[in-house]
Amino acid sequence: MRVISTILLAGALSGALAGCAAETKSDARDGSGFDSVRQITQDRTGGARIVAWHAGGAADAEVARRVDAMLAQPIGPDQAVQIALLTHPKLQAEYERLGVAQADLVAAGLLKNPVFSAMVRWPSGGDGSTNVELGVAADFLDILFVGARKKVAAAQFERAKLDVADSVVDQAADVRAAFYDLQGARQMLEMRRTVLAAEAAAAETAQRMRAAGNISQLDADREQAMLEASRAELIDAEAGAQQKLERLAAAMGMPGQDERLQVADRLPAPPAADEALDALVTRALDQRLDLAAAKQETLSLQRTLGLTRNTALVHEAEIGVSTEREPDGDQVTGPEISVPLPIFDFGQARVAAARHRLAESQHRAEALAQQARSEVRLAYVDMTMARRRFEQYRDRVLPLRQRIVEQAQLHYNAMLLGVFELLQARQNEIDAGRAYVAALTDYWTARAELERAVGGRLKVGASTQPATIPAASQPAPTEDHSQHHH
Repeated sequence: MRVISTILLAGALSGALAGCAAETKSDARDGSGFDSVRQITQDRTGGARIVAWHAGGAADAEVARRVDAMLAQPIGPDQAVQIALLTHPKLQAEYERLGVAQADLVAAGLLKNPVFSAMVRWPSGGDGSTNVELGVAADFLDILFVGARKKVAAAQFERAKLDVADSVVDQAADVRAAFYDLQGARQMLEMRRTVLAAEAAAAETAQRMRAAGNISQLDADREQAMLEASRAELIDAEAGAQQKLERLAAAMGMPGQDERLQVADRLPAPPAADEALDALVTRALDQRLDLAAAKQETLSLQRTLGLTRNTALVHEAEIGVSTEREPDGDQVTGPEISVPLPIFDFGQARVAAARHRLAESQHRAEALAQQARSEVRLAYVDMTMARRRFEQYRDRVLPLRQRIVEQAQLHYNAMLLGVFELLQARQNEIDAGRAYVAALTDYWTARAELERAVGGRLKVGASTQPATIPAASQPAPTEDHSQHHH
């Protein structure tokens, strides 16, 4: 419906001006929407995380200085996450979504602009006065339902804030997983270098023994073959570590700047214990931001359905005022109204569509909750199984392999065991060391995925002590039997 009067025109103008002022405020990077995202991010990622929305000027320069200061020394996973939150362009794009949602909220509270109409008619004979008709009108329903529209937009704005915060938390999980993956690759590289040094010493000893006639050429070649295999595996380990470094740099929003990243080479040891599964599932349902966003979407659609029902029969009715000058010079002024007659369309299609959108949203929220439970359980299984593998290799397999190699070395020195058996014992020891590092890496990457599934940091803090590779992964060189015959 259209309502036109001097008062309404003044009200519409003042509303438009107020809207402009609100929009100007929404452009500020420290607006209420961004403040909410900052607080949610701190609650979910742990610690006093700093989230920066770049706007140019001194604030961005301070962010750059802070990042440079962190990169000047070795960083841990928390520092890597912090750098990503400050610099990643993907997150900056997410923050701009807040501005769009805030502008939509402002627009929902504004009245539609009045419509001015003019009509001029001339008599066919050309000897009469010109007929002029002027009118101004506005949508009357716009005034009645502005409050309902604002409630719908407010729910959509809340959902936008949750969506943006969820993207921030998700990016933090990506950074943590990439960080632990890199540390695992570097620890594997460290082990490969240790193995290569030992194999090089063993091969050199074998060559001296071959020159002295104490071993056959076959035994010497076997030692050399194991050395060359260690060199090839070292090349693969170096390539893997470099790839993981680039992936971490990309996750932090620093692709091509991997040379600036100083990361500790050793993964930390797992904490003494992990949280219970049931508590993690419950927490995920309470704190996951995508679930909260789905609930806000449902709330928005509920309000939209109510608004649609209220305007089902008449959603375009206009009332206004017009003035007309007759050809004889008389001028008439009065109100006018136009209301669509609900003869063919009773609004049933719009109401049905709104009702189905709401039902779809409710089903999607339910499915998302089921998915959240499953993701937590799967990540928890991965983490606990990786812990068990790690502890099995640390406490049993590696010490056993170490004793086997020590005994094989003694038997070889006493000429009771051939070089092939000794090499096989050392290869088994190396394989156990590789499995140990892989299990430790799997634990920390699975833990990062579990934090993503739960929707925030775990209460059991990560260990700060690096996990050391037991001596079993370092094969001893073959003893030089220059005075013995094998």
